[in-house]
Amino acid sequence: MKVIKEGFTIYHNFPIKALSNKVFKAIANPDELVHWWPLKCSGKPTIGAEYNFFFGEPYNWFGEVVECKENTSFHIKMTKSDKDWNPTTFGFDLFEKDDGVTWVHFFHKGWIEQNDHFKHSSYCWALLLNGLKNYVEKGIIIPFEKRN
Repeated sequence: MKVIKEGFTIYHNFPIKALSNKVFKAIANPDELVHWWPLKCSGKPTIGAEYNFFFGEPYNWFGEVVECKENTSFHIKMTKSDKDWNPTTFGFDLFEKDDGVTWVHFFHKGWIEQNDHFKHSSYCWALLLNGLKNYVEKGIIIPFEKRN
């Protein structure tokens, strides 16, 4: 019997004071992703579409949309990145509450080991997701070179 190992996962759950459609646009629309994550981005929020996340050379990464439910979920399977990220999938699941707050359940799964890059990526995601929150709630855009 073959045992399948799923690897390790980064999780971050947090509220954003906005409706889910606004949060979804910020996580799935390349024109808005660049306000809180990559320097440049392209792609369409449809299953099977390719996204390009460009962070400056040599960080020109690609992923495939593996789940996309408008205003509910958006997941990307990395296809061309560095060796630690290649086997991984990251995603956002959105849960809108009655009081105009959307809870974001973020994950980045499939890490082979909990190495220094895993730990650093978890920290970076926390900072970037706070940038997402500030962008959606307050319109704050942190310049790319200061997103570290």
